[in-house]
Amino acid sequence: MEFLKKSPKTSALDTAARLQRNVPAWKVAIIDDDRQVHAVTRLVLANTRIDDIPIEFLDAFSGSEGLRLFQDHPDIALAFIDVIMESDDAGLDLIHRIRHELGNHTTRIVLRTGQPGTSPEETIIRDYDINDYKSKIELTDTKLKTCTFSCIRSYRDILTIENSQRGMRRVIDASDSVLLSRSLYQFGNAIFEHTIQLLGINTTEMYLVTRHEDLYGDTELTLLAATGAAVELRSGWNTSILPPDVKTSIMETLVRKRSSNKDGIFIGYYNTDPRTESVLYTNFRQPHSELQEDILRMFAANITLIFQNLSAREIILETQKELLLVIGDAIELRSKETGSHVRRVSLMSELLALQIGQSNEFAQTLRHAAPLHDLGKIGIPEYILHKPGKLDPEEWEIMKSHATIGYEMLKNSNRIIAKMGARIAHSHHEHWDGRGYPQGLSGESIPLEGRIVGIIDVIDALGSQRTYKKAWAEEDIKQYIIDRRGLQFDPALVDAAIVLFDQFREIRRQLPDILTPHTQNISESSS
Repeated sequence: MEFLKKSPKTSALDTAARLQRNVPAWKVAIIDDDRQVHAVTRLVLANTRIDDIPIEFLDAFSGSEGLRLFQDHPDIALAFIDVIMESDDAGLDLIHRIRHELGNHTTRIVLRTGQPGTSPEETIIRDYDINDYKSKIELTDTKLKTCTFSCIRSYRDILTIENSQRGMRRVIDASDSVLLSRSLYQFGNAIFEHTIQLLGINTTEMYLVTRHEDLYGDTELTLLAATGAAVELRSGWNTSILPPDVKTSIMETLVRKRSSNKDGIFIGYYNTDPRTESVLYTNFRQPHSELQEDILRMFAANITLIFQNLSAREIILETQKELLLVIGDAIELRSKETGSHVRRVSLMSELLALQIGQSNEFAQTLRHAAPLHDLGKIGIPEYILHKPGKLDPEEWEIMKSHATIGYEMLKNSNRIIAKMGARIAHSHHEHWDGRGYPQGLSGESIPLEGRIVGIIDVIDALGSQRTYKKAWAEEDIKQYIIDRRGLQFDPALVDAAIVLFDQFREIRRQLPDILTPHTQNISESSS
């Protein structure tokens, strides 16, 4: 981590000069109706170089020509403007239009006059946005050069400040996309892209890979961020995105444990903690600076540290979500039913929520809460759960209590998935017409999440083989929910579910029923 403490070897002005190497020349405008003034100014400044950058002269002989010059060259660094040209105040009018009409407050302006008494210096300095006011006879060779150096360096510093301001605005603009990232790879990519923009780096491809060793010595290679044409063409997100030669270079770097920089390819190695090491692979299109490398080093180290912290949080969240599915599976196994039902209900409920226009946040929360819909069955005696025939009235009342049992188990949690799970457990057997249980709710008084899981639970249950029935044909399931439209089910959800049946079928294909001995016996006796 030593590089994080290292101070830049270059000053702010050196940095500005480095960033401005694409500037071929400082543009100096001479706006005067006296051609001799143009010739003398050019002669005095002909071989002048500032920050090792030459001067390019631009000529205009009237105020109107000067305005067109600024319209064509908004990047003029310095302008020498005569006061009196086609009119007594042509130069002053030009300055006003440059600053106010064109909005150019960056160019340094030196006002020159051959008749100082006509335009008093104090008045001009006060009323016009200029940087110096000189009599033509006052500007000797030395003073002209001094004035030019001073003004162009001032212009250069203003560019540096403006570049910094633009960079800060990009950082602020980037904050939204970074902070709104909903996954680790989105977060890494957002920071990657904005870092490249801020540094003005031109690359063909960049990859940031980390290798972490867990407590048991197992290692995992993870792609944290990537950019480039090859990446944009891929939909998957893992180390398979890495081209073979890039992956080979990264693995060799992890073995050597040191950075390298050769043939326009910079490969940085970073050991952020005893169990984690990272490699940043950058293929530059053009020469780059030591400062850019330093910032990339800091980026790679810091993004890895952030990833470690976020990863620990995401692992906990993913573990919680996985445990919810395990709980749902456990309830299904206790019921001696198919082992994939809760997983299908989870995915199908998410699809239905999105189909009716709910937010991604709602749909994803529903996906993780849906497996809790039958949690209350844990309190139902096994002789009722496993009874192959029809339940008697007393047994049916006990079975119906699972909705309330599940709600009571979850209702005191403040966690959003458990809160939604409580509402689903309590309401997924309510009917649109008010004839469901346990509360007899009707219409939109039934929570939306309960209405969604209610119809999906029935669709998947009818298509699954149970201890008491065979699986229904798809057309029969469709007809059943259509017949129950406005009675058991929300009409809008029935319409949306019919549209999604092809996708429901694909989910069932990917997550088929796992027959238990009980369901296997039903299948054999029915065939």
